[in-house]
Amino acid sequence: MRFRRRNVTGCLSSHCVRKAVRSVMIQTLIIPGLNGSSDEHWQRHWTRENVQSSVVEQENWTCPVLAHWQAKLDEALSNTDGAFLVAHSLGCLLAASYANRHQAGLIRGALLVAPCSLETTLKMHPCMIDFGIEPLERLPFPSLVVGSLNDPYMSVPQLERHVKAWGSELSTIGFAGHINVASGFGHWAQGYDFFEHLVRRSMFSQRWTSTAVSHGAMIRSSSF
Repeated sequence: MRFRRRNVTGCLSSHCVRKAVRSVMIQTLIIPGLNGSSDEHWQRHWTRENVQSSVVEQENWTCPVLAHWQAKLDEALSNTDGAFLVAHSLGCLLAASYANRHQAGLIRGALLVAPCSLETTLKMHPCMIDFGIEPLERLPFPSLVVGSLNDPYMSVPQLERHVKAWGSELSTIGFAGHINVASGFGHWAQGYDFFEHLVRRSMFSQRWTSTAVSHGAMIRSSSF
């Protein structure tokens, strides 16, 4: 199926979306998790390879406080006309905490890779994280969760619970650990495929929402 979106890329085919993702049209905010992402982490590779991608840097990566991390993301979003989020681990919970925040309107979509369970993470890193309660409200923006079947930070039942609560789409990539450098994910080319899928989904949703408004009708878009 093909859809036209003249004011962004001219079409919603895979070729057009891939071209847009590689161009300056898709502004992306990279959100690392606890301890940040090392220089060899796929998120840092992503930033170096895409001119419109930037890391939301935190003042304290080792003892994160949700309010402080939200303030940095608020600032980053306010400097855009709207951006996609590419989050990893605890960064996914930061993105998920935006379910009811005002700045959520600037989030076009979120790629949530290897989200962590806050309960599990607190047990593994006691007295280090002040992140409130587990964010389990439905997200007002398109989201795609990429998970692993043997992630030490989130079991499969926990993963399914979070995906259902967030209203996300889920893709699992087998026994991939925490999808980080330690589990062999430095340069991660497949990540772009997932991102392109998210962009298509976001554009599809925006197109039908605009159609519904223009015709005074409510049209419910289906996920891919």
